[in-house]
Amino acid sequence: MIFMGIDPGLNKTGVGILEGERGRVSYVAHRLITTDSKKPLPVRLGKIISGIAEAVVEYKPEIAAVENIFTSNNSRSALLLGQARGAIIGALIAHDVPVREYSALQIKKAVTGYGKAEKEQVKKLVEMHLNILFKGVPLDVTDALACGICLTYAETGGIPV
Repeated sequence: MIFMGIDPGLNKTGVGILEGERGRVSYVAHRLITTDSKKPLPVRLGKIISGIAEAVVEYKPEIAAVENIFTSNNSRSALLLGQARGAIIGALIAHDVPVREYSALQIKKAVTGYGKAEKEQVKKLVEMHLNILFKGVPLDVTDALACGICLTYAETGGIPV
């Protein structure tokens, strides 16, 4: 089964593609969708939508997970992140890909066993789960892969979420 994990962001959206079955998860691919902060919001959201759509067409995931919005003191940032998440979820649904949502705490706990792990710890454990080193790969991508690992375990009955 093919799984897609997504770490949403307006500037950078990480996408991780995994293959998994009960008790086993393996790396397939990743990508980073970036947008130009100088461009208007609709253009940036359009780039995110087309990047997600391209990944769906290429890898044909059977299900996807998107990280939930964390609460923030900066309401503008939270609003922009919410719009990016909405664009991502809309692109997935438009391609008939079911969507699950997980909090950062759930994702970190599934991958590291500790819900408050630091990003670098998450990256190291993602590397261990997938038996691959991600040198020079942005944390947005390893966070997306972590989200995909969480989804894979939840859907296949691996490690409980």
